[in-house]
Amino acid sequence: MSKQHEKSKVLFLCTGNSCRSQMAEGWARRLKGDLLEPYSAGIEKHGLNPLAVKAMAEAGVDISRHKSKHVEELSAVDFDHVITICDHAHEHCPVFPGRAKKLHVGFDDPPRLAKQAKTKDEALGHYRRVRDEIRAFIETLPEALPTKSTSGEKS
Repeated sequence: MSKQHEKSKVLFLCTGNSCRSQMAEGWARRLKGDLLEPYSAGIEKHGLNPLAVKAMAEAGVDISRHKSKHVEELSAVDFDHVITICDHAHEHCPVFPGRAKKLHVGFDDPPRLAKQAKTKDEALGHYRRVRDEIRAFIETLPEALPTKSTSGEKS
């Protein structure tokens, strides 16, 4: 069996596919690209957040060529796992037919937190913290992925 065949197709889903899901896809490509085939999308499409791009670049991960995608744009992909990374996406997650196993791991919303910041560096600090939290989660994959399909209930 080839390595490509063994990779799990993982979708990171958030509200607008502008920040957190993009970071997760970037980290998964960088850290787990030999094990995972990562994708990101949103239940809406907000465009790529420039501060997310900057925070990831500081950590050596280039997401500047990523595009914001609506989840429907990936309807042809048969995902093994769908990971919602914000509460809104978790609550409004579409149904994925087939074998996709769902997991929810929520992260704070850097753009919302940055609105309260007094300086650009303080705003960027929120992006850096969430970037690092997402990296720590990605490092637990694929072991942290569910082996059984979940019904979306919170535990």
